[in-house]
Amino acid sequence: MDKYFSTDYAEARSKFLAAAASANVPLWQFEHPLTGPNGEAIGTDIVWLGARNARNIVVAGSATHGVEGFCGSGCQTGFLTENWESRLDAGTALLLVHANNPHGFAHQRRVNEDNIDLNRNFIDFEAGPPDSPGYAELHSALVPEAWDGPARKAADAAIQSYKAREGLPAFQQVTSRGQYTFPDGLFYGGTGPSWSRRTIERFAREHLAQAERIAVVDFHTGLGPRGYGEIIGRGGPGDPQYERTVAWYGPGVKSAAVGNSASVRLSGTIDFGYRRACPDAEQTAITLEFGTLPLEEVHEAIRADNWLYAKGGADASSHFKAIKAQTRAAFYGEDSQWKADIWARGQEIVEQALAGVSV
Repeated sequence: MDKYFSTDYAEARSKFLAAAASANVPLWQFEHPLTGPNGEAIGTDIVWLGARNARNIVVAGSATHGVEGFCGSGCQTGFLTENWESRLDAGTALLLVHANNPHGFAHQRRVNEDNIDLNRNFIDFEAGPPDSPGYAELHSALVPEAWDGPARKAADAAIQSYKAREGLPAFQQVTSRGQYTFPDGLFYGGTGPSWSRRTIERFAREHLAQAERIAVVDFHTGLGPRGYGEIIGRGGPGDPQYERTVAWYGPGVKSAAVGNSASVRLSGTIDFGYRRACPDAEQTAITLEFGTLPLEEVHEAIRADNWLYAKGGADASSHFKAIKAQTRAAFYGEDSQWKADIWARGQEIVEQALAGVSV
């Protein structure tokens, strides 16, 4: 099972493509205009398992948040290697989207090449971005001018004061729901569709037009108990999509709308891309979120990575190696037990998605 997981993006892509070639399945490759840290080509690779005219489609995606991609990539390679195509009925297909955000995966960042959080980028920009109340008050503290000395000390004090006054849940909501005003800030959603969004929506329009039911399983890491895969649904009781989600996956389904999830309410998540591209299909989307480290450590890793590229001079910074290691640890549990937990839960959830979408 460890063999499905990788040490970097280049290895993950190589394993996925090799497994796809061995399985002799349809493959589409979308090369990104930029490169990886060693000048290597990067891109989003999509494999189709099952009948091309299937009306019921499960989309299992990885690396929406770049560095989080080790988790989903390992499962996707496992699905190919263990011939999951043989499990599909004639009306059902499994689509494996490897590296929604290949630049972030390759450079081990959550965000893309423009500091965009891809899972905040799928909003309707023509209608205007949603408000992000409270973020402006915290921006200068979240992105201090220096990572050491008085500036950092003052920034940390401001954050702690906010948490003490408003509480940690309020801090998480304000900082991570998505903001569209500060391009150098945390959880920035952009000013228009990113390369990744355009690629995903174009593929969906061209190849999923026949779909009647689409289930989206988007693999993520960083929230919740270590190694456990929390199912985060959309909406709440009474919402048809939420009710389907509970019927498919059981009473353990969580939702930010209900208030029982490790995540907060978000704007512009990736499933809206499939909804926009395939408006006539019934959609049931979940985030499958695997825990790594405690929440505050994960948030501090996100803040550190953001500072490194916004203010720190990135690879020229004396903090580069430490922050890159901090970021990786926050989103990739590299021990064998963590990988075993991810593989077991990933199989369970995708199997349930296939069963649900086929009903």
